[in-house]
Amino acid sequence: MRPRSRGLTLLGLLFWALLIAFAAYLAVRVFPAVSEYITVQQVVQRVADAAPASVPEARAAFDKFKDVEYSITSISGKDLDVTKENGRVVIGFAYTREIPMFGPVYLLFKFDGRSK
Repeated sequence: MRPRSRGLTLLGLLFWALLIAFAAYLAVRVFPAVSEYITVQQVVQRVADAAPASVPEARAAFDKFKDVEYSITSISGKDLDVTKENGRVVIGFAYTREIPMFGPVYLLFKFDGRSK
């Protein structure tokens, strides 16, 4: 009796290599968009915590932070929705981001959030 061979075939190795490479490519393309969203959320919270007196003041404060945080490119102060709820300033935002993958294929992210 011949012992049965065990291990990974060349086709199996190529399959897993392609799968891992695609996942890495996807992560590299998506990470900047998610990082920008997290930064926008933090900046919006900081501006809301400062309790601006008016809507233009809140938008100007966001734009000042945006000038410092170079990772924010998809949204500006004019895109913010500034309201008051229970005597507190609440800032909301919503934007989309398209990420080209290859050829005519894009990923579309719809981000929205608000201060606490």
